Amino acid sequence: MQPVLVLWDVDHTLVRAGRAGVALYEIALAELYGLDLPGQLTSMAGRTDASIALEVLTAAGLDAARELLRFQALMGARAPDLADMVRDEATVLPGVRDALAAIARHSADGPVVQSLLTGNIPALAKVKLHPLGLTEHLDLDAGAYGDVSPVRADLVPVARRNAAARYGADFSGRATVLIGDTPHDIEAAAVSSARAVGVATGRFSAAQLAEAGADIVLSDLTCTEHVIAALLDSHSP
Repeated sequence: MQPVLVLWDVDHTLVRAGRAGVALYEIALAELYGLDLPGQLTSMAGRTDASIALEVLTAAGLDAARELLRFQALMGARAPDLADMVRDEATVLPGVRDALAAIARHSADGPVVQSLLTGNIPALAKVKLHPLGLTEHLDLDAGAYGDVSPVRADLVPVARRNAAARYGADFSGRATVLIGDTPHDIEAAAVSSARAVGVATGRFSAAQLAEAGADIVLSDLTCTEHVIAALLDSHSP
């Protein structure tokens, strides 16, 4: 089998993380500026933290471009403090543990790398997954995170470079597979000529993910055989 890079979204694909993300924004705004999180913000679904932070800072009346790096640095420093909140509030979505383990077993047949392509900054992604025991089969250094760019598609070449450097394999084109629950995930795959697997476990329906251009749409991850077929068996670089 040819090398495959499987890049998982986090929120509403692997987990429902409760208020962890919102809480981190609240903490950073209060600590740095003594401000509350503004209301009436655009939905966070599928967006990167760079995009969300720019909107939050602007809505709070701050110079977003100047403050972004400092704001995200504090978010990264405070994210580990949310581990107990994640343990109390977060849930692993059905089928996720079996899917991650099954794909890892397939790596015996050829290079299959599992990592993340997520809108979360690295520390927030880790704290949403590690307390739930979901990092065993993920190489977190081979993916890309939402501090890179406000544009989700910009993360794909970063993940490919990281994975190539670590595994000495070519993950260009359809050797990369993105799996996520929003049209933003699907669009990021399309722009980068990767394959897109939609999973209708978030706020978007299977029909909406198909309309966005997903190669395959799963209702959820409960059927491990269907997940393997979607991510690996239909692979054609």
